[in-house]
Amino acid sequence: MNEVELVHALGTLPLFAGVSERSLWKLVREATRADFAPGETIISAVEYGSHLYVILSGTVEVSSRPAARTLSAGDYFGELSLIDGRPRLATAVALSDVELIELPQRPVLKLARAHSAFTLTIFRDLSLRLRRLEATGAG
Repeated sequence: MNEVELVHALGTLPLFAGVSERSLWKLVREATRADFAPGETIISAVEYGSHLYVILSGTVEVSSRPAARTLSAGDYFGELSLIDGRPRLATAVALSDVELIELPQRPVLKLARAHSAFTLTIFRDLSLRLRRLEATGAG
């Protein structure tokens, strides 16, 4: 996928709703596209990380205590370590062939400062996950 296709792909995702094309171009220029085969570990719990991962195609299992969740195209992970700089809480493993884009911390945080809708989407998603954990008695 070339830069034009990446900008278009990101622009169609709810996470980037309201983000200008110009801002997406800046983000994509600093991003890395990566492919993973089924069974490959994308990130591991307890390691430090500074990237946000957006799934372009395929499925990924993100597992942490007490549960795992399956993510697919349009979903993202890695935001906690990106935000707080602490070790990762989850391990992400490709369940199928996966294509994703790795977005470095600096341009993501710059985007978050410039586009409140982007930031609010991440907050909303984190809040929903926390509520699900609390509802299961894990929180």
